[in-house]
Parts: sequence; structure tokens; C-alpha cells
Amino acid sequence: CGFPVISSRVVGGSDAVHGEWPWQALVQFEDRFTCGGSLINEQWVLSAAHCVKPPSQYAIALGMLQTSGSNPHSIVLKVDDIMSHPAYTKTGSKGDIALMRLSSPVTYTDYIRPICLPSSSVSFPCGLQCWVTGWGTRTFNGNLSSPNILQKMKVPLIDHRRCDEMYHVGSATSTNVTIVKEEEICAGYKEDGNGYCQGDSGGPLVCKVNGTWFQAGIVSRGDRCASPYHPGVYTLVPAYESWIKKYVSDITFSNVTKIPSPSPQWSMTGIYLLVHIVLLIKGL
Repeated sequence: CGFPVISSRVVGGSDAVHGEWPWQALVQFEDRFTCGGSLINEQWVLSAAHCVKPPSQYAIALGMLQTSGSNPHSIVLKVDDIMSHPAYTKTGSKGDIALMRLSSPVTYTDYIRPICLPSSSVSFPCGLQCWVTGWGTRTFNGNLSSPNILQKMKVPLIDHRRCDEMYHVGSATSTNVTIVKEEEICAGYKEDGNGYCQGDSGGPLVCKVNGTWFQAGIVSRGDRCASPYHPGVYTLVPAYESWIKKYVSDITFSNVTKIPSPSPQWSMTGIYLLVHIVLLIKGL
């Protein structure tokens, strides 16, 4: 897992190429693209609970680069079962994670491969550069159509407490009430609005450690589509190791070690300072 053949909807994204993200899945409902997902073994896809309903009308496309046009390396399989986490009730609640079982096992190719999953003991450091991928809309107001080609965007991980503080800015929620849950991770804060947008839900947030890619998060939610001071919020995959193993007994979770420290140029210090200034102005 976690080894693409090519080494290497998203705001400010750039085009991916065939084989670059071989675990990327496209979730279809009644033949329409609805969400992203990730292949975690021969027969299971990981996505978000808010993306799915009963499985009868769902299908998964793998090895796909374009939503239309030629996809010579892709396959489409029906979904025969879906497990959504019982804790998920609405947007903003914890448990925004779902497992989708394919109707038959896939054969791995250069363009269809699983992503590695990090164990519950793994903690990815603030500032680590990770990647989010998807076919979602590029702007908040929807003026630009969803890109035909899979998009990729590098995003830094953000300290959990600082992310929660950012989401309290302009919110009626008391600062004593946590908006960003412990089972979530934040990434993608940029002043220019780089991040994800509608249509990327359920897709993977992946981080490369010592040459291997691991899925740190699942695109869950964000406020106003990658707007300033509101980074993307992702379901934290390591937090759900035991739940995933309940249904996928043969899955392997890796104890990721020797995670490199983020380079100084991606330090979050400036972001922290800006957040505190905004909070002071707001009187929070």
C-alpha cells in the first residue's frame, strides 16, 4: 500500500496524472458523481458518512483520472454494503466516516492500489505538508464548473486547538464548546483560500512519510469553501482504527515512525499570531 507508480473539487488545484493517486475512488450515486473515497484493500473503500445512504444505487470508480472522456485504466464496481459510523448524526458531529464494500475484489494494477492506514498511536505533526485530491468545484459560489481531471493540492496540517479557535471567530458558539472534535484534524489554511470545496467530500487527505503514503484524514467539512480563517476539517483516520477493524478484519494499520519535522518555511507561528489578533478584535 501507499506506493503509486508515479512519484510525486480542490481550490487552486493542479491536474493529477494517471497513476499518481492510485487509491483515489469516485463515488457514484445513480450514475452521478457525488463524493470521493479511497481504496484501503481489495474490497473496501473509505469515505464520509455524510456522503452515503443505503447501498443499492451506489457504484465505485477506481483508476479514474477524468470524470468524462477516456479512462483506459478504470473500472466501475457496484457497492453491496455500506457501514456508517453510528456516532454520525449531522454535519459537525463526530463519526463522519463510512466503509463501502465492493461487489467483488479488485485486482491491483499500476493505476489501482490501496492507501496505507496509520495506527491509532500515530500523531502527524502540525505543519506537515500533506495532499488532498478530488474533482470538486474550484470556487465557493460555483462560478467555475467542477474540473474534469482529478485535482491535487498540497496543504499544511494545523494545530487542533488553533483550528478550533479559528472556527469560533464570528460564531455564536461559546468558546467553552468545542467546534472541531478530537476525532478530527485540520489542514489547508491559506490566506489565498487554497483548500477544498464542494464535491471533495469523502476524499482522502494523505501524507508521505519516508517514501510511503498514509491517509491521515477524510474530507468532512469546511466553512464557506476554503475561506480565510476557516481551514478544511477532516475526519481523523487513526482515531477510527478499532471501528474499521470491526468490519475489515484483515486490514493492516501501520505504526508510522520517524515522521520528519516540518521545514521552517511552513511554520504555523504566523497563523497562530494572526488567529490571536482576530480573536482579540472580536473580543473572544
